[in-house]
Amino acid sequence: MSGDYDYDVIIMGAGSPGEHCAGRLAEGGLRVAVAERELVGGECSYWACIPSKTLLRPGEAIAEARDAPGASEAVTGELDVSSALAWRDFQVSNHTDDGQVKWLDSEGIDLLRGEARIAGPNRVAVGEVEKTAEHIVVATGSDPFIPPIEGLRDLDGIWTNREATGMTEAPRRLLILGGGPVGVEMGQAIRRMGAEVALVEGMDHVLPNEPAPLGEGLGKALSDDGIELHLGQMADAVSKEDGEFVVSFAEGEDLRGDRLLVATGRRPRVNGIGLDAVGIEPGKQGIEVDSHMRAGENVWALGDVTGIWPLTYVGKYQGRIVADNILGGSREADYTAVPRVVFTDPQAASVGEAEGPHTSTVQMAAVARTSTYSRAYDKHPGYMTLISDGQFITGAHALGPEAGEWLQQATVAIRAHIPLKVMNDVIQPFPTFSEAFLDTLMELTAKAPAAAAS
Repeated sequence: MSGDYDYDVIIMGAGSPGEHCAGRLAEGGLRVAVAERELVGGECSYWACIPSKTLLRPGEAIAEARDAPGASEAVTGELDVSSALAWRDFQVSNHTDDGQVKWLDSEGIDLLRGEARIAGPNRVAVGEVEKTAEHIVVATGSDPFIPPIEGLRDLDGIWTNREATGMTEAPRRLLILGGGPVGVEMGQAIRRMGAEVALVEGMDHVLPNEPAPLGEGLGKALSDDGIELHLGQMADAVSKEDGEFVVSFAEGEDLRGDRLLVATGRRPRVNGIGLDAVGIEPGKQGIEVDSHMRAGENVWALGDVTGIWPLTYVGKYQGRIVADNILGGSREADYTAVPRVVFTDPQAASVGEAEGPHTSTVQMAAVARTSTYSRAYDKHPGYMTLISDGQFITGAHALGPEAGEWLQQATVAIRAHIPLKVMNDVIQPFPTFSEAFLDTLMELTAKAPAAAAS
């Protein structure tokens, strides 16, 4: 690339997607810099994916032990919150990015600390310093969305994902607005630490963006855990009285708690990053890009800031697309098989279409592996559904132990357009949760025998 610039590529944002893209570009021999206003590694590493899954694990392990005869008798104590939080601190490197900075150095990637904005074509300003690059990649991520509920935006002390994953002690009673992934994951993690939890969701099931059976099944599991679910209700106002948060409704009793987690989604961070300097006007969902992830002339965007899929691993996938194209390729993004996983107990996983002309469902209680996990295997909610157009699997969703792992067969089948005939010929090991595919495909074949066997 041209030597007339300070760098071949400057990436604005060193979260996981930006890091991933930078590494790929550096491997390709380019001069790369990343600009970061906070910690290298970003939201996922310090305040989202990693700490939340770490905080979920102790309660999950205890619940699994209590469900297994022989192990249950050995569980004589309660979850040690201080030890769980210490593990969280270890996982997030005590909120320092020394390790990630060391990795950047090892890859020959320069780090520009500070707020970055596009200063014009091929120019990025980081604080008072301006650098030039042939290509600019915008990977500025997203911020929590605080809805315009009366009184909410004026309150001090509310939690978002950052405060929840960074807590120093478990609350006495946690109120949660929003039943999406953040709300249900942190709700279960904190409930299993001994806190009372009340969750408010405006739709009639948790995980409102996922198929109803998934949200309904997970809702039962959360209720069984002792979480209060207030579904189909919208908060009318939020206030603070006598040191407690109060969530009020147009009808019904108020909810009170010592902590309030607002988990009502995120919005792309597009303001103040200089998009106007290169003639880019963000859309309602974020920076609009073409299938190559191009936002303008030598300007690219990836991750949450595009508003396409607010998932770290989608951002990393987009980072590979951007890097390959800058390195001379012509690669397009394909979102037909984006897996989604909610790491509750049980896990909720989905991929592809939610509906189709042919569907088949198997209850996890009918899969032999389930009975080896728990004596009460037939009492816990769990299932897998496959959706098909008669020739291929087009979608799948499942609720069960480690569902995010074994549902990946469906992700590969959808992305690679594997015919049902071939899927029917796959040997599934016994006893594994993957046998759900055997049972479900057999049912699907019975419903559409000609299509499945062709």
